Amino acid sequence: MTPAEPAPLRRDANFRWMMGGALISALGDQFTMVALPWLVLTMTGDALTLGLVIALMSVPRALFMLVGGALVDRYSPKSVLMLSKFANAILLTLLATLVYLGAPSLAAVCALALGLGLASAFSIPSGTSLLPHVVAPELLARANGMLMGVRQVTMLSGPLLAALVFALFGDGSGADSGNGMAIAFGFDAFTFLFTAWTLSRVRTLHAPPRGLDAAPMLRAIGDGLAMVWNDMTLRSCMLYWAVCTFVVGGMMQVALPVLASTRLQGASALGLLMGVHGAGTLAGMALTGWLGKVRIGTFGTTILLADAISGLVLLPMGLVDATWQAAAVLVLLGVIGGCMQVAVFSWIQQRVPRAMLGRAMSIFMFIFMGLAPMSAALTGFLLAYLSLGQMFAGAGVFLVAYSALAYLFTNISRVSDTAASG
Repeated sequence: MTPAEPAPLRRDANFRWMMGGALISALGDQFTMVALPWLVLTMTGDALTLGLVIALMSVPRALFMLVGGALVDRYSPKSVLMLSKFANAILLTLLATLVYLGAPSLAAVCALALGLGLASAFSIPSGTSLLPHVVAPELLARANGMLMGVRQVTMLSGPLLAALVFALFGDGSGADSGNGMAIAFGFDAFTFLFTAWTLSRVRTLHAPPRGLDAAPMLRAIGDGLAMVWNDMTLRSCMLYWAVCTFVVGGMMQVALPVLASTRLQGASALGLLMGVHGAGTLAGMALTGWLGKVRIGTFGTTILLADAISGLVLLPMGLVDATWQAAAVLVLLGVIGGCMQVAVFSWIQQRVPRAMLGRAMSIFMFIFMGLAPMSAALTGFLLAYLSLGQMFAGAGVFLVAYSALAYLFTNISRVSDTAASG
């Protein structure tokens, strides 16, 4: 592991415009992620209604993401991303106006949440497919590390800034005005317009793909699925990640809050643990951004070894009885996860031909956004019969065993860093 040369990215005006836009856009997203759930709770006081509103955003996003990936490959990531930014700006401006005028109806909030979910089905595959069109292949890993690190910083700072806005201008609870929420939604709308301008300054290095214009949408999606399935290496990795996400990803979303509420200091401990994990993830991404690549042998061996180590680290999580113990585990998991996120994104972006990249990234993101909620629901069911210690130990043993089996009986350990074929 040797530090990558930072100068090319610093001199790249294309990447600077993209980096600046990503920072502002991600910061605005955090305002809405805090304000929208709070708006629903102040309107209804009902957790079930909040869950339904979140589902209105999540389900269409998962269902239409493959369509979004096909459109990215047909028209180019930049074009689709630009349109999604304008759509989000319009929807958030409407929401901010309704909140500022007072008492927005639940039906209107639900309709706008549905629209935001649909827009993200197109912005996610376009945003994750754009970077290979902006920087040279040898700089991709480092650029991914920097962009992901920026997003992680906004995940730490954005909620704090949103809380400050609510404290200064009111959060709509009790006798407070809802101006703080209106400002939060309005700020996010502004960031989408601002980043549409920064995106217009970005020049792509490759011409938009051609040849999909005449293909029906369902056929284009089918071609993307067939491409992933017919590429044995890509198929093996996607299936491996899907199983890991289903068994472990959703479990952490449920088990960690339960741990904080039953053994630690409640919500304050949960907030601290999430912050520590986020800081660890940021450190892992920053490490990759500095080094360029973190590899132990091949790309595949690195991924499997990282999962095995994560499983070993996770094993004692169910035995902790102090916040500092859980924090030590989560910061290490965050560092490993941050490094591997950058590695996986960069590998897919380099392996898949650019004409298919939108569809490949939409399939990859669908795995996490579609399977994690199912895993979380299953975890909630299992916790009625199993203890926290058994759940964490089971997840840890699974990661160690599954990564070992994948090393012995699949070709994943032999997967190397490869460039896109066209």
